[in-house]
Amino acid sequence: MPVQDTHPEGSKKSANLFQRLKPGRRTSRWMLMVCAVLLLAAWLLNTPPGLEGKADAVGYALCHQISSRSFQINGQPVSLCARCTGMYVGIFVGLAYQLILGRRRAEWPDREKLIVLGIFLLGFAVDGANSASKLYFGQGLLYTPNNTLRLITGTGMGLGMAAMILPTLNQTIWREYDPRPYLQTWAQFGGFVLSGAVSAALILTEIPFLLQAFTYIGVIGIIVILAMLYIMILMIIFNRENRCIHWVDTLNWVLVGLILALIHIGAIDLARYFLTGTWEGFHI
Repeated sequence: MPVQDTHPEGSKKSANLFQRLKPGRRTSRWMLMVCAVLLLAAWLLNTPPGLEGKADAVGYALCHQISSRSFQINGQPVSLCARCTGMYVGIFVGLAYQLILGRRRAEWPDREKLIVLGIFLLGFAVDGANSASKLYFGQGLLYTPNNTLRLITGTGMGLGMAAMILPTLNQTIWREYDPRPYLQTWAQFGGFVLSGAVSAALILTEIPFLLQAFTYIGVIGIIVILAMLYIMILMIIFNRENRCIHWVDTLNWVLVGLILALIHIGAIDLARYFLTGTWEGFHI
């Protein structure tokens, strides 16, 4: 006697999921995974040893790592300068906060909130120009630059990037997405900014284990943002936008994004090491 299916909805979802895991897609996914593992192994074998060494190598690809512009643990600068620490931690924290609020939301914040984020961007640009003036001319244009301001303005920039990139990614990937913004209310926006402020405050304590933990978070932020950007770029180039229905449909794109992020980091590492002959930051 046949058993009656008491969960037709669940069976339908399982069937759809099985269809998306058909052999052709599984084969390409395995090929991408092998490629990713080989690239990662090559990178790991040719970068400084230890977890801190690998974090330094990621930072080496995107940050000047000037000692005087970086927070330090026991006299050693961390993997990212103060501004990059703030920016990439801000990206990571901002993305995580929005994902807690909901899934597949694809609208930017409204104009008033974008103005606030624009002020964050302006602060980043002004402080960056002021710091550059100190570097090239021996004094800041407006004030004496310091790592606290670099961290704060970097964090604001990271939050702004997170607020715009995640909705744009959802618009690019999904066939069906939620037209609402993540930061729909001022309370949500306030929590978003507060998450970045708390992160910056914890970094400014310069407690070694906190500083190291947030450095690793910033390094992860670098990899995540690069992968997201490459996913969007490739989908647009190959006219594959708005094709994904289930999360399984995104796996190949995620793998490609991670592979290109790794190539990006590895290529700059190689070029910089070839030019300088050292894994250390710039001595200025």
